[in-house]
Amino acid sequence: MKWALGPAQLLLLEGEHSFLLIGRALRSFSLYIESREQEFVQGVRPDDLVVVSSPEGGSYEPARMLLELVRTYHTPLVVLPRDHPGTKRLKLVVAVAPRVTTSCTIVRGTHPEQHLLCSSDELAGLCLKGEEGYVLAENIPPGAVVRYLPLSREAQ
Repeated sequence: MKWALGPAQLLLLEGEHSFLLIGRALRSFSLYIESREQEFVQGVRPDDLVVVSSPEGGSYEPARMLLELVRTYHTPLVVLPRDHPGTKRLKLVVAVAPRVTTSCTIVRGTHPEQHLLCSSDELAGLCLKGEEGYVLAENIPPGAVVRYLPLSREAQ
């Protein structure tokens, strides 16, 4: 499936108990990824995707905020070690890449490579790709709902 995604739009992919919020990066920037051992710098291009996963569902507003913190303000991403106790408390995780695949088999917040994003089992196996103003999605599970959200809550 393919959706046009303008600068003031976000795409919401929703399962029964979880969701993904998807936006285009819109401009080129350097994304810093911090781990215990080192700092990675990843180049981001305008059609790359910023994808926020909420494996337990909840409000869209914190996901919008996280997406904008990364996309607009270039907030660095922090990667926790697999045994870090904070991984259990992460309600939202984010990936930034030209292509993002979701998985329910990784520990939240521990994967430094941005092509892989922790999701719920109901949204696992999705492949999302940013391309020339569009979002392309493969393996959308039956029953998932896809709709546009405006960038800001006030626009709803």
